[in-house]
Amino acid sequence: MKFKTFSLTLATLAFGAISFAATSHNVTLFQPSVVNGQELAPGQYKVVVDNNKAVFSSAGKQKLEAPVKVETADEKFSSTSVRYQNGDGKYRVREIRVGGSKTRLVFEN
Repeated sequence: MKFKTFSLTLATLAFGAISFAATSHNVTLFQPSVVNGQELAPGQYKVVVDNNKAVFSSAGKQKLEAPVKVETADEKFSSTSVRYQNGDGKYRVREIRVGGSKTRLVFEN
């Protein structure tokens, strides 16, 4: 009986670790934005972060994968915001600050 309980507990913990590894966030882009050299149209996106990879998807229409660095800020962000690097007339996504958390997604350009 102890083995079954231990196995069930171990399986539950493993499933929880797998679920915890990937996170998703909703982001609104208000202008054409460049991520990893590819342009995203303005609109709502779901950003799934798993390890060092972010996948942007928009209602199944557009999907873009980009390397990302996840950082933790000192304080929580009050709302989700997108920070850009503007050069040559293009808005390149530099970081996304996730509202209600201390999470900052940093993109290399």
